[in-house]
Amino acid sequence: MKISIFKENIINENHFLHIKKHNIHMKWPQAIIHYQNYLKIERGLSENSIANYTFDINKLVKWMVINDIKISPINIEKETLQEFIYTIAKELNPRSQSRIISGLKGFFNYLVFEEYRTTNPLDLIESPKIGRKLPDILSIEEIDAIISTIDLTKPQGERNRGIIEVLYGCGLRVSELINLKISDLFFDEGFIKVTGKGNKQRFVPIGSLTIKFIDIYRNEIRVHQVIKPNAQDTLFLNRRGNGLTRAMIFHIVKELTEKAGIHKKISPHTFRHSFATHLLENGADLRAIQQMLGHESITTTEIYTHIDKSHLTQIINNFHPRR
Repeated sequence: MKISIFKENIINENHFLHIKKHNIHMKWPQAIIHYQNYLKIERGLSENSIANYTFDINKLVKWMVINDIKISPINIEKETLQEFIYTIAKELNPRSQSRIISGLKGFFNYLVFEEYRTTNPLDLIESPKIGRKLPDILSIEEIDAIISTIDLTKPQGERNRGIIEVLYGCGLRVSELINLKISDLFFDEGFIKVTGKGNKQRFVPIGSLTIKFIDIYRNEIRVHQVIKPNAQDTLFLNRRGNGLTRAMIFHIVKELTEKAGIHKKISPHTFRHSFATHLLENGADLRAIQQMLGHESITTTEIYTHIDKSHLTQIINNFHPRR
């Protein structure tokens, strides 16, 4: 009896594995939910990152619906994906095409990893060749001009100055800024604790000027607000006593940039790029910049070495023995 039960359990387990490996009935919404859970639990990605990863998969699904193509994520093959990529190539630039292909490759790699598929149908599809896009940066004068347009007679003025000073003075991402807590401020030690991508934490140095403007906002403006219970520890607040959204930070930056008469394409991330570039131009070590920005790979940080070639030439002329 025990042997027969043991055999039955083995048969059921093998049957389950067979279903998993050959699950031709898996629907796209089901597969996307599984993938989102994997990105959240296994890789520890934020909601914003997960949304970005799955955006392109939904784009593929929408295209299939429009064209009445009924193929599961388990059975879809290279030819269908090539047709989809050919279609989007008519509307998107090479950089956007490359991002979509990369996003889809990640999804199908997950299906292979979980043994729902044996191959990735995008393995033999090449991304279009693209040049390395250098980020826009602001000069020190332009940053000063933006800060000088802030109306400090209004309560949100001190807050907005603090926001710009933290973005530029510490090189934070928008998500890191809006999630910055009062308990993350270690001013006596000269650091702030930042929670970055994948909930990874790092300590970033903070200058005395940035500390000064944060303290003015905290002690003269924030202290008089009625703060919602869930935002008691959140540093930067809106008028209703809640944390700020990403959209609000983008709006603040856009409004200040327009008032300053700057016509570059500026976003909150531009201050992060400017932070890194100005550090590099003033002789900071690339590894130190990598740590402050929270880049996993030094190759991500190395993009800043391509921004100002005249500065690098000057370094060679000043310091190389064969100058």
